[in-house]
Amino acid sequence: MLFTRRLFIAASFIAFSPAIAKDVSIYTGILKGVAVGGYDVVAYFNAGKPVKGSPVFTHNYKDSEWRFASEANRALFIADPQKYEPQYGGHCAYAAARNYKASGDPQAWKIVDGKLYLNYDQSIKKIWEKNIPGEVSSADRNWPTLASKPQ
Repeated sequence: MLFTRRLFIAASFIAFSPAIAKDVSIYTGILKGVAVGGYDVVAYFNAGKPVKGSPVFTHNYKDSEWRFASEANRALFIADPQKYEPQYGGHCAYAAARNYKASGDPQAWKIVDGKLYLNYDQSIKKIWEKNIPGEVSSADRNWPTLASKPQ
């Protein structure tokens, strides 16, 4: 009985330990645990369009599986993930500017100053594009506290 109680207490500490808590800053969408809905984030930069990644070429980063269209893209990401990962973890940039989280659509994207931004959909992207500097400034200010909140 004493062993069982100690085991339960130890398991409770492990389960609620921040060191192993799921990183909620990355948006994984419908494919839980798969970043950016399975799209290859490197392809936005080198192909100039959204390209679905393959479960053959993956890398685990920030508690999520990232998929790539090729081994070359996977290697580029591993070498410099901050260069390729979307801002605000792939959450909607427009929503982040307004201090809340919303899903980011891999089809509603834009690269600005070498950074990838996703928005909820094409209509929100058009609104966001009317004042990109202001939107980015607000989202950058909000994201440090918003990142750890669940969606």
